[in-house]
Amino acid sequence: MKPLAKNPIILRILAFVVLLAVVAAIFQSLTPAYLSGNNIHALLRHMAVQGLAALGLTFVIVVRQFDLSFPGVASLGAMTLGWLIASKFGVGVGIGGAVAVGLACGLVNGIAVAYLRLPDIVATIATGGVAVGLSYFYSNGASISKNFFMSGILDLNDAKYFGLDAPVAILALTAAIAALVLHGSRFGRAFYATGENRVSAVYSGIRVKAYVLAAFAICGALSCLAITLLVASSGAANVTAGSQLLMPAYAAVYLGAALFGAASVPATIAGTLLMSAMLNGFTLMAVPYFYSDAIVSTVLIVAIAAFDPKVSAALKRLRPARQAKPLRSPSLREVRS
Repeated sequence: MKPLAKNPIILRILAFVVLLAVVAAIFQSLTPAYLSGNNIHALLRHMAVQGLAALGLTFVIVVRQFDLSFPGVASLGAMTLGWLIASKFGVGVGIGGAVAVGLACGLVNGIAVAYLRLPDIVATIATGGVAVGLSYFYSNGASISKNFFMSGILDLNDAKYFGLDAPVAILALTAAIAALVLHGSRFGRAFYATGENRVSAVYSGIRVKAYVLAAFAICGALSCLAITLLVASSGAANVTAGSQLLMPAYAAVYLGAALFGAASVPATIAGTLLMSAMLNGFTLMAVPYFYSDAIVSTVLIVAIAAFDPKVSAALKRLRPARQAKPLRSPSLREVRS
């Protein structure tokens, strides 16, 4: 058994804890309300929204694909939720409809990428654009808030489950299920096999196309579940609701992967917590959104550089080779001996 000091997992966890503590200490020194109880609750509720979107994205990253559609898909899910509640279909139907929309859009992405072999970036941008366009049909772009206060949708933000705020409890339950699927089952290991080497995965009997399809479907469904929590906190559904999901979700996944060595559910949760801690601090300091977006983008670039094996290999090639020691002429004493 390795000593704790030499265990890489323990070292990575300690590094994450130290980094989080440094971030908290900096913001606490700049704004005394940062570590207050009310702000911690607000931080965790915000983290739940970003965390659900990042969890769905984790499956796509594990199979080595990209999804740029989920912000637009989330906006369509938000408007679907708002329209169903405004039409008095109830909270359950509204949430189910929103998640079903996300699942359907994810399946479209999966079919386009896995079966039609379209480039993932182009296909998902197209799907996201179509989803944003469709979201305007519900109310011509106007926000929807009718029947929100009477329907109970706001309880998703205000209620408590098992002593936790409802969004945090939903995130914890979703993360537990995702971890069980991705790390504790053959189904989950097949996602990693698909991402690592598809040729080997095919010869191992893994239906690679089906797993890519499933990854996109999960991403779409969880993005709409995430936007449901955001709608519940804001009290209205609007067509720009999903626009704030893209950069934090990607930054959380890649930052967690850089900290823990690979994309995984615990790594994504850790990355989401760190990103939410920074964004919450910027909000308390009244930093304009374009500055905080620039910082998030910088973190994303650094995380990608640390995680991407191609970048790491390129950096290794740039290192100068260690020069061999020059041959030393033997001394006169050594020759005589």
